[in-house]
This record gives sequence, structure tokens and C-alpha cells, in this order.
Amino acid sequence: GLSGSGKSTLAHAVEKKLHSLCVRSYVLDGDNIRTGLNKDLGLSSEDRKENIRRIAEVAKIMVDAGLLVFAAFIAPYKQSREYVRELMADWPYFEAYIKCSVKVCAKRDPKGLYKKAELSKITNMTGISDPYEEPGYPDLIIETDKLDLQQCVDEVIRFLLKQGLIMKAESSG
Repeated sequence: GLSGSGKSTLAHAVEKKLHSLCVRSYVLDGDNIRTGLNKDLGLSSEDRKENIRRIAEVAKIMVDAGLLVFAAFIAPYKQSREYVRELMADWPYFEAYIKCSVKVCAKRDPKGLYKKAELSKITNMTGISDPYEEPGYPDLIIETDKLDLQQCVDEVIRFLLKQGLIMKAESSG
């Protein structure tokens, strides 16, 4: 999803729920990757692709260690998402589209990016001055502009249960 769609907020809320159920999980998001591992990358098309490639490699290692990993990133290009799906072919991998209108994302604007883009203080703003290729066939769609946070968390938990990634006893309560 776009900046402000609720990717990180939702991922961290799901992680909190899973931790309360003793399910080992971790959230990878821009705040904990772009400031460290990927701090050398900008917002060009090539840098965005490299950002997703590196995140996928880290996620693969974490999944191999037995964690449920939520990668809460803007993945604007279909090609990058297909690369990740291929990389994770031997592991349970699900693409979730955190869908929210640009209008609502701009209204939320938690990082002030839409305002900066409007004032031409930043360029390469995904969904504004840079393309965002909507996922064609995501495994899960969560419409954060139509559901509240708890409803979104419940949708993800139901999905994880349906996929057999958590047990029924873990999801109750």
C-alpha cells in the first residue's frame, strides 16, 4: 500500500496480538530498515527495487529461523513483488495489499510526505509523482479506509488461521 495506508500500524498491531498468543513474529518496516540496513538507498526506481530485494533476503533468513515475518513496505513495482514471491517459493509467502485511497492517505499523512510532495519539497512520491502498480492478485486485501484497526487485525488473524500459520487455540481470546 501507499504511504499512510496503515501498513506499519497494522503490522505492529498484528505482531502485538501474536506476541500475546506466544507466536514468534517480527515486523520489518521502513522505520527499522531505511535507517540502518538500507540507509544508503534513495527513492529512485532502482533504489526502491534494491530496497525490496534486501528486505526479502532478510525476511527469508528470519522465516528460516521460524518467525512469522510481516514486511510492511511500499513495494510499488509488480516486478519487485514477483521477485519476492519467487525468492520465498519454498516458504509460506502471502502478499497483502493494504488498500487505502490516496485522498485518505494524504489526510492521514503521518510523516508529512504528502504535504512535502504538494510543496515540491520531495520528488519520487509513490502514488503522486512516482508510479504505484496496484497488486493484481494479492492473497489478502485489507481496506484500511473502510475498517478500523481492530477489524483489520481480526482480518489478518483470520487469514493466518485459514492458512494454518497459527493454531485455533492461539487465535482465540
